[in-house]
Amino acid sequence: MSEAFFGLPKEVLFCKSCVISNQRPNSTPEFKHKQDDKKSTIGFGEDGICDACRYSETKAKDINWRDREEKLVNLLDKHRRTDGRYDVIVPGSGGKDSAYTSHILKYRYGMNPLTVTWAPHKYTEIGWKNFENWIHVGGLDNILFTPNGRLHRYLTRLAFLNLLHPFQPFIVGQRIIGPLIAVKFDVPLVMYGENQAEYGNNSNENYTPTMDRKFFSVERAEDIILGGESIGDIISRGEFKLNDFSPYIPPSSDYLESKGVEVHYLGYYLKWDPQECYYYSVEHTGFQANSERTEGTYSKYSSIDDRIDMFHYYTTLIKFGIGRATYDAAQEIRNGKITREEGLKLVQRYDAEFPKKYFKEFLDYISLSEQEFNDTVDRFRSPHLWEKRNGTWMLKHAVWMSNE
Repeated sequence: MSEAFFGLPKEVLFCKSCVISNQRPNSTPEFKHKQDDKKSTIGFGEDGICDACRYSETKAKDINWRDREEKLVNLLDKHRRTDGRYDVIVPGSGGKDSAYTSHILKYRYGMNPLTVTWAPHKYTEIGWKNFENWIHVGGLDNILFTPNGRLHRYLTRLAFLNLLHPFQPFIVGQRIIGPLIAVKFDVPLVMYGENQAEYGNNSNENYTPTMDRKFFSVERAEDIILGGESIGDIISRGEFKLNDFSPYIPPSSDYLESKGVEVHYLGYYLKWDPQECYYYSVEHTGFQANSERTEGTYSKYSSIDDRIDMFHYYTTLIKFGIGRATYDAAQEIRNGKITREEGLKLVQRYDAEFPKKYFKEFLDYISLSEQEFNDTVDRFRSPHLWEKRNGTWMLKHAVWMSNE
């Protein structure tokens, strides 16, 4: 059996209920995420059903959502303020999920949210329009935080070259910005939307409403890993100083606890359905789907605000054999929006599509030639997933092949 990179399982299995494979990592990139770290992957039962599908069944049958909503109201009442100050921080971009989360907290539950946005690498036209609608149509306050552009481009380049993960610095900032702003504005409650555990991250996290504080357990800022290298090593080259990295350095878990800051997921309390979030945001915040489907998938309304977003999903295809259509189809199968048979056809048609539209802009953004891009991509192709046939790279395993 061929060598498997990243500690992935050598035998490729596909969920019998959705279209995800056992190659999907079950954790999001954190500060000490290195290229050679062994990845833990989504769990599969003996019946061939993945953890995400199993939890979807739990959501449908075993959770008392009325009781969960009562817990949400109690949590909100605990933090509710009547003096005009903000009482909850909602991080997001103005996409369907953050639009839903912030609007429903303000207008259904009577909270006073401050939304905060870690800026995309490069806004799309529809992304900027939806961001403006979120604030002007949705009637919400917002802080748009844009990190040092020169540093963020540099970190994105490092993350692509070292990890084949151009979104890693963005994800770190996106997860930090909520608690950082909460501390600065003395707001003890941060509310994110869904927990990624729903889609195959550590399944145990589905049963707790709060973000794992281990994410904020950093002893020395210089030891934080960004783009596959430590901040200390990057500083040693002389181009940046420690102060430049301030937005990427999280408040410690002890500090957050001393300030009473709690980081929760709304998806723990309200039954989360991405398509229903889309309908809600269209009605209440003026959210608009794109005029064309996103390259690599069939969707027009999910993660459409950043011109680099599709390259993040293209790199997951290279590393794990899982493209954007697979992610989209898997969650829509679980939520009953499409059948598995429909999902198979969508994955076959779109999953391996190369994102051409913003390719030149992406290369310019990370100062890379097309040849360097291709060489880097090929370096991360795991032999157990890829092989060359007549000079063309082809996946050895695909969910639609397994059902032929």
